[in-house]
Amino acid sequence: MSELKQAITEAMKNAMRAKEKARLGTIRMILAELKRVEVDERIELDDARILAILDKMNKQRRDSIEQYESAGREDLAAIEREEMEVIATFLPAALSDDEINALVDDAIAKSGASGMQDMGKVMGLLKPQLQGRADMGAVSKTVKARLG
Repeated sequence: MSELKQAITEAMKNAMRAKEKARLGTIRMILAELKRVEVDERIELDDARILAILDKMNKQRRDSIEQYESAGREDLAAIEREEMEVIATFLPAALSDDEINALVDDAIAKSGASGMQDMGKVMGLLKPQLQGRADMGAVSKTVKARLG
């Protein structure tokens, strides 16, 4: 079992002992999603893939919050924010804008990108480095701005 999955399982046990219902529910949801992917794809997840799944779950929460706020449902948005906080505890520390810009510049230089047609190459280099540490949508906009 990967280190990250063990950490999530241990966090579930701690939440059970502390009787933290909201946190426990979110952690169980994470473990259920990991198990679903393992069963569907018949693989054992590694830390990189778990980070990708957690990042995707966080993105889903961001989108939900946006929709709930536009519909005036602050109560539901608050629940999503709490889930995001729990998910974020298992993600690596976020990178600063300066660090992201430096990685984007480096990836453009390494790939020899000269225009928008090379965006896939640049994003391919960036994704493994930034997974779970930055909003890939924002990174994509930065790359477009640099290449465009």
